[in-house]
Amino acid sequence: MAKVATGDKAPDFTLPRDGGGTVSLSDFRGKWLVLFFYPKDDTPTCTTEAIDFSAKADAFTAAGVSLLGMSPDPVKKHDKFVKKYSLKTPLASDETKDICEAYGVWVEKSLYGRKYMGVERTTLLIAPDGTVAKLWEKVKISGHIDEVLQEATARAAGAPA
Repeated sequence: MAKVATGDKAPDFTLPRDGGGTVSLSDFRGKWLVLFFYPKDDTPTCTTEAIDFSAKADAFTAAGVSLLGMSPDPVKKHDKFVKKYSLKTPLASDETKDICEAYGVWVEKSLYGRKYMGVERTTLLIAPDGTVAKLWEKVKISGHIDEVLQEATARAAGAPA
């Protein structure tokens, strides 16, 4: 499956989420959304990313931008992750990896020569009409959340692309 690109319609989804219930892309229609895909709850880099997004959650909200994290971890693991770190971002559970595949972030990875399938850390800024306004691939966490906040704030305020 090809990775989504800037200007593409973001693939729709309805998935279980932390705390119970479900979350759908359509829940955010008419709003700006930062959707971040990450490999695994409670691992060093993923934890840093989730904590950093949570730390800036109020700034995103003030700018009119919603946040949603997604990984293949089950809801029970998300619940423990959210509680352990007091996370402020909702987390969707894509255990089947169908949505990760639809977005093109379920990819072959390599670690010490061993090949395996996993989530490529990716962040998308989705416009109110459901199109991908900006895409960050192979994300490195240092400075990333500030860059996303700056871009999302500017877009939500009506700055040109």
